[in-house]
Amino acid sequence: MNAYDLPTSLEIGGVGYSIRYNWRAVLDILIAHNDPELDPEAQTMVMLQILYPAWYSIPPEHIEEAIRKGCDFIDAGQKDDGKPKPKMIDWEQDASIIIPEINKVAGREIRLSPDIHWWTFLGWFMGIGDGLLASVLHIRQKKAKGQKLEKWEQEFYTANKAICDLQRRYTAEEQAEMDNLNKWLN
Repeated sequence: MNAYDLPTSLEIGGVGYSIRYNWRAVLDILIAHNDPELDPEAQTMVMLQILYPAWYSIPPEHIEEAIRKGCDFIDAGQKDDGKPKPKMIDWEQDASIIIPEINKVAGREIRLSPDIHWWTFLGWFMGIGDGLLASVLHIRQKKAKGQKLEKWEQEFYTANKAICDLQRRYTAEEQAEMDNLNKWLN
């Protein structure tokens, strides 16, 4: 993939397949990827179905290539070093602090433009400077590394725990079990 182009299709097995390249479609994929009700195979299927409008026409022998190229598209062609990293962002939980910051960088309300290309959205995201999101991510990073928070960071964290702490998502079964246990404890 060429960083100077905005792909609207991906070549799979020598055939071009159009993709849903807009930011909302990709965020739907990323949100599904965090859904505890979906196993990895179901998450992959969701990605294929959302990203490729004609996913059903991809020959079975090319599905792995479609998955790999879909992931490369979502990652904007950036290669990972392969080392596991702690989760720092939750696109669904953090939406209320991400969108205003992207609006600042973009100079407009992006929710009014549903057809913005994912790579454009991602570029704006990477252009976010100081602000609420940067503070939250900085604190999450320090906490993940076990580093001590500065006084102002601790005060900010104490006042904003709900946005600083990533919420664990539970399956319906796990939640029912916890609710039942809480009922007995209260």
